[in-house]
Amino acid sequence: MDNIREKYLSGVREGWISGIANVILFGIKLWAGIVSGSIALMADAWHTLSDTISSVLIIIGLKWASRPPDKEHPFGHGRIEIVVSLVIGILLILVGVHFISGSVEKLQNEESANFGIIAIVVTAVSLLTKEALAQYALRVGKITGVESIKADGWHHRSDAFSSGIILIGIALQKHVWWIDGLLGIFVALIIFYSAYVIIFKTINVLLGREPEPEQVIEIKEIARKIYSGNLRLHHFHIHNYGFHNEMTFHIVLPAEMSLGEANKITQKLFKEIKDKMNILATIHIDTKSKY
Repeated sequence: MDNIREKYLSGVREGWISGIANVILFGIKLWAGIVSGSIALMADAWHTLSDTISSVLIIIGLKWASRPPDKEHPFGHGRIEIVVSLVIGILLILVGVHFISGSVEKLQNEESANFGIIAIVVTAVSLLTKEALAQYALRVGKITGVESIKADGWHHRSDAFSSGIILIGIALQKHVWWIDGLLGIFVALIIFYSAYVIIFKTINVLLGREPEPEQVIEIKEIARKIYSGNLRLHHFHIHNYGFHNEMTFHIVLPAEMSLGEANKITQKLFKEIKDKMNILATIHIDTKSKY
C-alpha cells in the first residue's frame, strides 16, 4: 500500500470515528441543555455538531485530495484538504457569533439555568470523550501531515475545554444566577480562538513557509551518509501540496568534480529523501569556487 493511500485511509478512519462520536454527543448534550435551560450546554452541543460537519468535510476533502495528478493539476489535488481546514475555521466563527448573541440576550433578560445531575454527567462524559478524540486526531494529523485532521484535533480539544469550563460553572450556579450566560460567552470565545488557530495555520501553509527544522536536520544527515565531504546544504524551500510535497535546496561540490559524479550524488540524495521523507527534491549545485 503506497504512502498516499495510507494517509487517505488514516484520515477517513479518523473522520468516521469523530463523526459518529460527535453525533451521539450532540444529541445527548442538546437534550441536557434543553432540560436544564442552559445556553452554555446548548452552545457546547452545537459546537460538537460543528465537529461532525468538520469530520464530513475531512472525508470529502481527503477523497478529493487523494486523486492522482492530471493535466490541469500536475501537483495533484492535495491542497483541497487545506481549503477544507479553512472552511472548518469559518464554520467555527459562525457558531461562535450565534452563541455570543444568545448569551448576551440571556443576560439582558436575567435568565438562569437549572443544572442537575444529568447536566453534570453529560458534561463530564463529553469532556473525556472529546479529549480522547483530540489526542487521536492530533496523533493521526502528525503522522500523516494532513492539516485538516490537525484542525479537527484542535476543534475537539476546544470542545473538551469548553466542557470543563461548564463543569466549573455548574458548581457555581447556586451562587450566581448569571453564570450560564457568562459561560455561553466564554464558550463562544473558545470557539473563536479555535477558529483563529485553524485559519492562521491554514493561511500560513497557503502563503508558503520554511521547512521544519527537523526536516532540514534529517536531510543534512542523509547527505552526510551519501558524501563524505561537506556539501554545505543551504537555501531550503518547501512547497506543500497536501499529500505531495516538494523541496528545493542548494549543495556545494568541488569545482573540479565531473558532471557524472555530481549527478550521481544528487540522484542518490534525491532517492533517499523521497524514500525516507516522501519529499521530491530539486537540488541546485553550487561549486566551491563561488565561495
